[in-house]
Amino acid sequence: MQEIEKAKIELTALREKIDYHNYRYYILDDPEVSDAEYDHLLQRLLHIENKYPELIVPESPSQRVGAPIEGGFNPVRHSVPMLSLENGFSEKDVKEFEKRIRRLLEYTNTITYTVEPKLDGLAVELIYDNSILKTASTRGDGYIGEDITSNAKTIKSIPLRLLSPQDSLKLPEHIEVRGEIYMEKKAFQQLNKEREKQGEALFANPRNAAAGSVRQLDPHITARRPLMFFSYGIGLVSGWEFASQIELLTTLKSWGLRVNTEHIKECANIDEAIGHCRYLEDIKHDLPYEIDGAVIKVNSLEMQKNLGEKSRSPRWALAYKFEPTQATTKIYSIDVQVGRTGALTPVAHLKPVEVGGVNVSRATLHNQEEIKRKDIKEGDTVIIQRAGDVIPEVVKVIKAKRTGKEKPFHMPDRCPVCGSQLAPPDDEVVIRCANPGCPAQVTGGIKHFVSKDAMDIDGLGDKLVDQLVGLGRIKDAADIYHLTLEDLVPLDKMAEKLANNILTAINNSKKTTLSRFIYSLGIRHVGEHVATVLAKKFRRFDSLQNADKEDLLSIKEIGPEIADSILSYFSNNKNISFINRLFEAGITIEEMPLEKELFKEHPFSGKLFVLTGALSTLTRAEAKKLIEEKKGNVSASITSKTDYLVVGKSPGSKLARAKDLSVPILSEEEFLTIAGQE
Repeated sequence: MQEIEKAKIELTALREKIDYHNYRYYILDDPEVSDAEYDHLLQRLLHIENKYPELIVPESPSQRVGAPIEGGFNPVRHSVPMLSLENGFSEKDVKEFEKRIRRLLEYTNTITYTVEPKLDGLAVELIYDNSILKTASTRGDGYIGEDITSNAKTIKSIPLRLLSPQDSLKLPEHIEVRGEIYMEKKAFQQLNKEREKQGEALFANPRNAAAGSVRQLDPHITARRPLMFFSYGIGLVSGWEFASQIELLTTLKSWGLRVNTEHIKECANIDEAIGHCRYLEDIKHDLPYEIDGAVIKVNSLEMQKNLGEKSRSPRWALAYKFEPTQATTKIYSIDVQVGRTGALTPVAHLKPVEVGGVNVSRATLHNQEEIKRKDIKEGDTVIIQRAGDVIPEVVKVIKAKRTGKEKPFHMPDRCPVCGSQLAPPDDEVVIRCANPGCPAQVTGGIKHFVSKDAMDIDGLGDKLVDQLVGLGRIKDAADIYHLTLEDLVPLDKMAEKLANNILTAINNSKKTTLSRFIYSLGIRHVGEHVATVLAKKFRRFDSLQNADKEDLLSIKEIGPEIADSILSYFSNNKNISFINRLFEAGITIEEMPLEKELFKEHPFSGKLFVLTGALSTLTRAEAKKLIEEKKGNVSASITSKTDYLVVGKSPGSKLARAKDLSVPILSEEEFLTIAGQE
């Protein structure tokens, strides 16, 4: 046999092996060979193709990155229109969606549905002829898109050739696969960090990053971008028929296409579909990618065909949209706030806009360096988001909307509250007011002290604290414990009953836990988690107060910066005097029990847990695994049989449901303590 024939046979075998291992790695996330073994196969393929370039075929793994595109992207007409979806924003909208379906079908029996995460990416179509990827195009206007074949080939989760896991399983002669190109959150953040280092413009969000990457004229640039692909449907297909959406998705995966099977669910009825939509909204912060909703589809493809389409959307599908976390608005002005640690934070005053179900009129700008980096000016039109769905911040300036009337902003030279001269420290970008008597720092410290996660004095809100400080009734948090009825009743909107309730709350706060007390002191760098770590280590407040640096650094989660901050706080005579006054006022601290004694009456064994919100130290999967290792069980929905609801940041509707059913609620810290992880 001639050498070239041997090379051809070996190349065919190598391509099949590499395609198979790509399938195991990118589609199943279950590789069977090491990276080194995979690299050896690829290098061998490249060696043979370099020797015999006439044997190179378009679907070869070596052909993922092609030459730059000349003259822009060519138009591609979709044989079946890629229609947009009708939106629903509430349970009522979903119920109306089903009513319309039943009316159109004249159907009274059970209808099953699929619910799929709605990825916030770029919709594309992949055309395979005889198993080979021939064309990839964007959705465009639904009828005509742009040819992005060269760029799509660089995305390793898009197979260049469909695979058949069984020799007997016939592949379609022609199939048009619809799906989403997207970028994961961590990859997006890393990309923006790299662009910032290079002085390049930052992408506003992962969707823009994905779309911008796909539309590069040079595929080499696209190849360097961390893009991924999920398939969720089809257009025209020849030589194959499907009975249901679930069967379609399962089959696509068997052919080597990536499908989001982990979070797609077949639902027995519309109520179950609504429940899964809520579940997806609840876990959206735990997902590695952005989703802005869920897609509800009639599962039966025959029903889909009978329902047909409207002019711009199919009648058999509905996009259930979550509350938006980004919005566009305008900056009216920028001023500076002084926090309890003296940190000066520029704040943008915005034209009010709803973001994530909350009316937002202000957003943090962090510091002068951030303003400079994002080139933010007063009068700019900007994109804002609620970071973690909590703190509004400016993401990006829309410079195309500038009129020339915008004004640059610069931080002041003096504290805007007390007038003290300001000087930024050498080791950070934050500018601070060095005057400990600055009214903003005093009131900020008191507000922190009385807050729910600190001493939890109900009724002492921000406005009341401002009044008490402004009238000279209190000068620090210790003065709170000397307030009388006569001090409170004359205040604005203060009735005697309310005043008595506040005094009762003040008295009740005198008995507290060690972690709460440590946190309430407002020691710089000591948040709730660090306060809990310190409480568990030292168990008594005087042990912490007398600790040296070596004691502090022996704790796994305490570094030099936190240790120095703690030592500095306890070496300040004014702080010691403040603490002594608190104890003199009657503050008592429960001694922290030994870890083995904690929650011994509440083992996980046999208990049913539900998780909601984003956990900061564990993924949802890790928390579930931890519970199950402790012989507990995890459910997706709250019922009267639920033993505990574990609550992270930005909890969903499950929290209100748990309160209605009187289900015990655990914070992340409490959950980890019970689990023995803290």
